[in-house]
Amino acid sequence: MSDSVLYELDGGLAVITINRPDAMNALDTATKVALRDTVTEAANDPAVRAVLLTGAGDRAFCVGQDLKEHLGLLKRAEETGEGALKTVSEHYNPLLRALAGMAKPTVAAVNGVAAGAGAGLAFACDFRIVADTAGFNTSFVGVALTADSGVSWTLPRLVGHARATELLMLPRTVKSDEALGLGLATRVVPTAELAATARAFAAELAAGPTVAYAAVKESLAYAASHSFSELLEKEDELQTRAGESEDHRIAVRAFVAKEKPAYVGR
Repeated sequence: MSDSVLYELDGGLAVITINRPDAMNALDTATKVALRDTVTEAANDPAVRAVLLTGAGDRAFCVGQDLKEHLGLLKRAEETGEGALKTVSEHYNPLLRALAGMAKPTVAAVNGVAAGAGAGLAFACDFRIVADTAGFNTSFVGVALTADSGVSWTLPRLVGHARATELLMLPRTVKSDEALGLGLATRVVPTAELAATARAFAAELAAGPTVAYAAVKESLAYAASHSFSELLEKEDELQTRAGESEDHRIAVRAFVAKEKPAYVGR
């Protein structure tokens, strides 16, 4: 594990922190490898029932690609004739597949600016708890690049096609209040309260009906690319799965007894 990514497992909640505050949590190669592997580990660990992703410090959640390192890679590519952007296939794509596709809820605690791939990480989470001093910037076109880290898929689903086109082609910082109105933020809180609020929010998800959460995520993803009739069949399949879970039986018994259910995540 690299020091640039911290990992904590607290009960069923995995807390992953990008830990390069002096570099505004920019993603150099070592950090991308560590983050990819850590998120994948959390996705595959049955003990993890929710994931909270954040950045160290109070300036940035993550500003995306480390451009200082990237400049060196561009120079090397010119000398060797090799491609300079292998990081998309080697790092970003497996990282975003693991983050967006995991069968458990994910929360981004956006403690500062989230730009480029950093914004992509936040958009790929199910929820975004955002500090009132934070903001989002797609930034890709600002360095003459197109979107990566899944932003072409996630952003239109959050804000619509027309607004996504605007934010990608005319990048600017979307401050927290506007982000809330656009649907980029789930909740905006004072900066001093972000860590505690996001952790409590994620911990509540970690104590929830994990199988049902996973089914909701799968159903929404499936609906994005299938017909209504196909979706109905998928909902039947997923409802059967959820209905056979131990958590469903716990919930029904608790409802009848007028008690709060204590879910076990299976």
